[in-house]
Amino acid sequence: MPKSYSSTEIIKVLQKNGFNYISQKGSHAKWRKIGSSTLTVIVPAGKKEIPFGTFKSILRQANLVEDNFRRK
Repeated sequence: MPKSYSSTEIIKVLQKNGFNYISQKGSHAKWRKIGSSTLTVIVPAGKKEIPFGTFKSILRQANLVEDNFRRK
């Protein structure tokens, strides 16, 4: 079974990769890459476990790979 990540872990990696918080509507936060008006990621806020499909969608939106999330 794939490892599940929390919203907090995902947000930390997004911030390390140049994403800034833009806004939040309900339980979904919008993050945008600095210098790019087209690279926007929506992250469910306050979740202890993000479903794997949602996690993969966040990776696609952010142009990241799962290796960015592995602890060193």
